[in-house]
Amino acid sequence: MTSDITTLLGDDGILVATMDSAGRPMNILNEAMAGPLAEIVDRLEADPAIKGLILTSAKKDFLAGADVDRLWAIGSAQEAFDESMQLKAFIRRLELCGKPVVAAIHGMCLGGGLEIAMGCHWRIVVDDGKAQLGLPEVKLGLLPGGGGTVRMPRLVGMQQALQWMAEGTEVRAAQALASGLVNQLAASKDEALQQARAWCLANPRPKQPWDLPKFRYPGGDSRTPAAAQLFAVAPSMASAKSFGNYPAVTHIMSSVFEGGVVGFDAALAIESRYFAACAISPESRNLIGTLWYQLAAIKKGQSRPAGFATTKVGKLGILGAGMMGAGIAYAAAKAGIEVVLLDSTQAAALRGLAYSQGLLDKAVKKGRSTPEKREALLALITPTTDYAKLAGCDLLIEAVFEDRAVKAEVTQQAEAVISADAVFASNTSTLPISGLARASSRPANFIGLHFFSPVDKMPLVEIIVGAQTSDETLARSFDFVLQIGKTPIVVNDSRGFYTSRVFATYVMEGLAMLKEGVHPRAIEQAGLQAGMPMPPLALQDEVSLSLGLHVADQTRKDLAAEGQSYVEHPGESVLRQMCALGRIGKKAGLGFYDYREGDKTLWPGLAEHYPLAASQAEQAELMDRLMFAQANEAARCLEEGVLRSVADANIGSIFGWGFAPFQGGALQFINAMGLPRFIQRSEQLAAAFGDRFKPAEIVRVKAAQATNFSD
Repeated sequence: MTSDITTLLGDDGILVATMDSAGRPMNILNEAMAGPLAEIVDRLEADPAIKGLILTSAKKDFLAGADVDRLWAIGSAQEAFDESMQLKAFIRRLELCGKPVVAAIHGMCLGGGLEIAMGCHWRIVVDDGKAQLGLPEVKLGLLPGGGGTVRMPRLVGMQQALQWMAEGTEVRAAQALASGLVNQLAASKDEALQQARAWCLANPRPKQPWDLPKFRYPGGDSRTPAAAQLFAVAPSMASAKSFGNYPAVTHIMSSVFEGGVVGFDAALAIESRYFAACAISPESRNLIGTLWYQLAAIKKGQSRPAGFATTKVGKLGILGAGMMGAGIAYAAAKAGIEVVLLDSTQAAALRGLAYSQGLLDKAVKKGRSTPEKREALLALITPTTDYAKLAGCDLLIEAVFEDRAVKAEVTQQAEAVISADAVFASNTSTLPISGLARASSRPANFIGLHFFSPVDKMPLVEIIVGAQTSDETLARSFDFVLQIGKTPIVVNDSRGFYTSRVFATYVMEGLAMLKEGVHPRAIEQAGLQAGMPMPPLALQDEVSLSLGLHVADQTRKDLAAEGQSYVEHPGESVLRQMCALGRIGKKAGLGFYDYREGDKTLWPGLAEHYPLAASQAEQAELMDRLMFAQANEAARCLEEGVLRSVADANIGSIFGWGFAPFQGGALQFINAMGLPRFIQRSEQLAAAFGDRFKPAEIVRVKAAQATNFSD
């Protein structure tokens, strides 16, 4: 029929259709797949020799979802509505064909893939630990457009379906079975096919539950008291988390609720209307542009130097077994890399190993791992104080205290042991790599690998290229970041690099507001309303005020030594005063917040030290200050050559410090607003609050050229 789907009709009349997208690592629902699927339904309806259909995959995954290129090309709400209804028509024909249809699922079954599977009469999943089922469209600012908001609530109940769709949850096999999302588990693909064939023969005239006259939702439909209670609470809970920044979440709830008071086919049309609203929303365009296209470009090696063979690290050395070093050790061992975890005392090195033990114990307890896998991973990490054990390391990562002298000492001790071609990386978050490389005997092999805490959860690694770092060293470091399952961005050397430098503008602007007499609750609320994952004062507590002050003092000294002037941020005096009061952050239980037994409250003493101004600013102005400070600094980083690409800027801002994802990243924030409008508002803020808000020259240049920030 086509290279994307092959069919085989058995002697028993069961047709097996095997999806195999040509030239792709996984199946996607595009034209090349949709056409043959429709033809199969034609055969199923017309050929009496076909007694049933089994839908399966030749690839390691079942079906990953819709073709994002096709979604991206949608130009109007009507076009989005029509596309959605066309997919629904095919799935509806599948479930009304009068013959048994079974989905034999293995690996990922997401988005449109799961919507097709839910349109099958029976769903069997291979339970080999690799199955992931879900409707993750919300992560791209969309809702399921192939009947997902209609069928999933009818299978698992409204409350469970809302949670999974609103969070884009990927469900494992056992949970899918227990919830009613799937009907049966199999130990292997062959067993799944055998079970599917047997079910087809045993059920020659099946109907979907919702097509039976006595169908009832699990837990009740929208007209029940339970649903009334659910929908009385769910919208306010969603708003409390998203502040209206993610309209897809509200549209999902509306589609589920409205679909629960009308007939099945009317519910499908309702979903398509909400899908159309999402598809043309600015939030969806921002999310798809950055978290799909720009992220894909990065992972395909856009920032990696060409001409070097792909490499893998077999043995990794880590200097410093604190939380950061321990986290890197865990991430590397999880990828199957042998790790030497070195610290000044064996007790400290063992504490670093215990960090991995704790993470693995939790995984075993939650059923995500086994004791055998835990022991195998721990066996890859060798805690030690002996530099000689670093021999044979392909890569060494220094993760000691942010002090040049300490870093220089461990660099020299390690380089005396490792091979001449090994890569040496520093995990510094602020100190320029070129300066640290002066302690190295081979600066061409010296690079920065800036991880984020906690390493096991944070997806980004910022690769910093020093003045003498070779392209080969960059290529090898890039490969390592991908090897451990992280996302690399590549930046040039400077003070604070990109992420630390721009992140600081967010928290420091919050401190400046506090100094001006803005109510601390208004400051915190502004950060959350703007879409940041944490408000500025709480976030400064997390990273510690003493560290912020240390970085400021170090920068002041370095600039003085270089004969450059230091411009103090208005928020810096707040850091100094708070540290002088002994309020150095969460680690001490005392910061802008008081911390007691897992709870925190704003410190009442703030009112005394930072009395409220008689006139309080509007919330919109506070939000602008927090966001414009970051976006402008990101633009300056591109202007100065610290950033190498727009994609690195946007992905780095979202993955690095949580810049409001719905905005599409720090530079996309400027694009979406429009450069002339951004310039106008920046100038207003600069006039009111200082030159730090003056628009970067690159923004003015691009505005004059009628262009924007695009790779």
